[in-house]
Amino acid sequence: MAQEPKKIKEDILLRVRVLYLLFFVVGFIIAGRLLCVQFLSHDTRVNAEKLERRIFSRKEVLAHRGTIFSRTGEPLATSIFRYTVLFDFGCEGFDDEAVYRRQCDSLSKLLALHFKDKSAKQYYDRFIAERQKHFKVTYIKDTLIPRSEGWLARLWDRMRGEEFRTEKLYDTVRKHNPVRMFRDIDYGEWQTLRNFPILNRNMGWSFDIEKHDERIFTRQELARCTIGRSSENQGTYGIEHIFRDALRGQDGMELRQRIAPGYTARIEDKDNVEAVDGTDVYTTIDIDIQEVADRALRDQLEKENGIWGTTMVMEAQTGDLLAMVNLSRNKQGAYVENFNHALQSRAEPGSTFKLAVLLALLEEAGLPLSTEYDSGSGKRVIITENAPKIKVADSHDVGSVIDMRKAMAESANVYFAKAVYETYQKEPERYVKFLRSLHLDRKVMTSLPDMGEVSPRFPYPGSKIWYKHTTLIKLGYGYGIELTPIQILTLYNAVANGGKMVAPRLVTKLVKDDEVVEEFPVEVLVDKICSNKTLEMVRECLEGVAKEGTAKEYFGEGKVPFRAGAKTGTAQFAQGNISYSDGYYMGSMVAFFPIENPRYTILTTIFKRRGTGTYYGAGLAGPVEKKVSSFIYNRENDWYGRVESDEFDHHPTDMKGGNIAQTRKVADELSPRVNSDRRAGWGTARVDSTSNVVIKSLADEPMRMPDVRGMGLKDALFVLESRGVKVTTTGKGAVYRQSIKAGEPIRRGAQVNLTLK
Repeated sequence: MAQEPKKIKEDILLRVRVLYLLFFVVGFIIAGRLLCVQFLSHDTRVNAEKLERRIFSRKEVLAHRGTIFSRTGEPLATSIFRYTVLFDFGCEGFDDEAVYRRQCDSLSKLLALHFKDKSAKQYYDRFIAERQKHFKVTYIKDTLIPRSEGWLARLWDRMRGEEFRTEKLYDTVRKHNPVRMFRDIDYGEWQTLRNFPILNRNMGWSFDIEKHDERIFTRQELARCTIGRSSENQGTYGIEHIFRDALRGQDGMELRQRIAPGYTARIEDKDNVEAVDGTDVYTTIDIDIQEVADRALRDQLEKENGIWGTTMVMEAQTGDLLAMVNLSRNKQGAYVENFNHALQSRAEPGSTFKLAVLLALLEEAGLPLSTEYDSGSGKRVIITENAPKIKVADSHDVGSVIDMRKAMAESANVYFAKAVYETYQKEPERYVKFLRSLHLDRKVMTSLPDMGEVSPRFPYPGSKIWYKHTTLIKLGYGYGIELTPIQILTLYNAVANGGKMVAPRLVTKLVKDDEVVEEFPVEVLVDKICSNKTLEMVRECLEGVAKEGTAKEYFGEGKVPFRAGAKTGTAQFAQGNISYSDGYYMGSMVAFFPIENPRYTILTTIFKRRGTGTYYGAGLAGPVEKKVSSFIYNRENDWYGRVESDEFDHHPTDMKGGNIAQTRKVADELSPRVNSDRRAGWGTARVDSTSNVVIKSLADEPMRMPDVRGMGLKDALFVLESRGVKVTTTGKGAVYRQSIKAGEPIRRGAQVNLTLK
C-alpha cells in the first residue's frame, strides 16, 4: 500500500508528458501548416497579391505642364488637370442585371441633368448596350442529365429508352475593355459625380479614373503656328515642341492605400518620387499687336481672295517679334493658322530685295544717289548689248532718265538691273560677297533653330543656280534668289536699328518657381551692315518711297501722324509645278517708324492668284501695314516720354490678387507693408491710402461664387474651374467684372463671363 501514491504520481506525470507531447505535435503541425500556407501555397500567394493590389497601389503623380506667357505676362497656353472615367462593363459588380438596370436608370437621369448633352434615355440605352457587349451569357455545349428523379422513375425511363434528357450549358464571357461614357471632367465636377449611383462604388470597382493634363490655349487659334503643339495626334511644332522637355516637367510616383471605397491616402515610402512641375516660357508676343495684326491680315485676305498671308512686327533694337501672324485658306474657305509662312515660305522676293541692291551700290560700289540711268519710260529695255540680249521692263512708266532716289521711290526694275549689270558684270563675285555680308545666305533665327526656318536659296558664281547671262541682272530687281519673309524683315530692321542686324527673338526667358533658369539675350548677326553715311542715304530713299513713291497711299503726307520708311514689292511666283505664266503673285510691304528714331519694323506678304482685286504689293499689303502701325503709334503716344527720378519713394496704387504667396512676394518688394489673413491659398488684394497692400483670402465655400475681381486671368481661371464653373472672357488685363456676383450659389457647369480691363 505504501507504493500506491507513487504509482498514481507517475501516471499523472506520464499523462502530463503525453499531453505536452500532444500539444507540441499539434503546435508543430499548425506552425508547419502556417509556414506552408504563408510561403509555399500558390493559391495563398496569389490571393494575397490580389488583396495587396486592392489595398496598396502605386500611382503616377502627374507634373503640371509649364505655361507659355506673352510679353506682358498673359498666359497663351496653360494646363489644367482633367479626369477621364472609364467603365468596366465586364466586372463582377454588374452580375445582377435587375440591380444594374435600376442603378443605370438613376445614374442616367443624373448625368443628363449634369451634362445637358444627351437625354436620360440615350444614356440609359448606351449603358444597357455596353453591358450586353462586354458581359454575355454564351452557349458552350449540350449535356445529358437524368430525366427523372428516384430509382423507380429512372427504371421506367430506361425501359422506355428515355433515361436522359439533353440540356444546353451556358457560361459567362466577360470583356474587360475600358469604355468612356461621358466627356472628361475637372476636379470640381468629379466631387459631384462621385456621389452618383455606380460612381459611388456601390456596385464595386466597376470603373477607373485616369488623370491627365489638358492644354488650354487662352486665345484659341491666335498665334497658333508660333505657340505650336506637342501632340502625337495634332502635330509637333512651334514653342510647345521646342521646349517640350522643359514644359513637361517630371512625373512622380507614390504609394497609396485604400481607406474606403473610392478613397485612397498617400503612404510615405522610400520609393516615392515627387513630381516636378514644368518650366514656364516667356515669349516676345504682344497680345494686343498680335490681335490687331491678325484681324487686319484676315480682313485683307478675305477682301482680295488671298491664298495665304503673313504679318510680322519686330522691335528694332532687340529683334523681338511682337506679332507673327500666319494665315492660310483651308478647303472650307476659312483662314486658319496651319503653316508658318513667315519662316518656311521661301520665294523670290521681288522689289523688297532692292534694299540690298541699294546698299551694295552705295556702300560697296560707292555710287552717289545722283547716279542716272535711262529706265525706258515703262518700255522693255535691253540690258545687255551682246548676245543673248536680255530685256527688262517696269510695271508702269517711271520716267526716262532718273536718279537713284527716284528709282527707289518708283521701284524701277530697269534702273537697278542696269546699275548692277554695268557695275558688277566683270566681277560678279564682289556683288555676291557683299550680299553675303548682309547675312542673306543663311538662316536668321539663331536663338531658336528648331522653329522650322528654311535656308535661303542663294546663287553664286559656280553654283547650279547661277546662270552666266541672267542671274546677275535678275539679282538687281529681286529675282534669282529665294528668301523667306523673316529674312527680308531682318534686313530692313537692321536699317531701322542704325545698321546693327539683330536676330529675330521669340523667347526671352525660362522661369521655374519664380526664378529665371535660362535667358535668351539679344543676338547680333552683323555689327554694322554699312557706314553711317550710307545708312543716312538709304533711310532718305526709303522715306521717299513712303512719302511720294509706291507706298504714299498708306504712309504719305496726311495718311498717318508719323514719318516712316517703307518699300513695296510685287513678285511673279514660279516654283515646283507653277510657272510665271500661271498668274501667281506675292505682294509685300516693309515699313519702319518713326523715321527719326525707328522703334518698330513691320512686314506683310500676301500670296494670291491674279484675278479680281489687285496683285501689287502696295495694294495687297499696304492696308495691313497702315492699320498695324497706326494702332501701335496710337497706343504708345508718349514716344519720347521720360520718367524723371526724384527723392520720393513711389508705390503701386493697385495690385492684382490671386495666389496669396505670390502676391505677398511682389507686394513685399513694391509696398511698405503687406497684411493678409493667410499666407497661402487664394485671395483678393487692394492698396489702401497709405500704400499698404491688404490681402483678403477667399471664403472656403465651394458651392458659392468666389470674388475674383482684381485677379489675373490665369489665377481666376484656376479658382473658378476648380469649382466646376465654365468661364468665358472679354477684354484684356485683370478681372474687372464677373457676371455672377460673389457669394451667390453656383452649380457645377454654370457659366460665368469675366470682363477684363
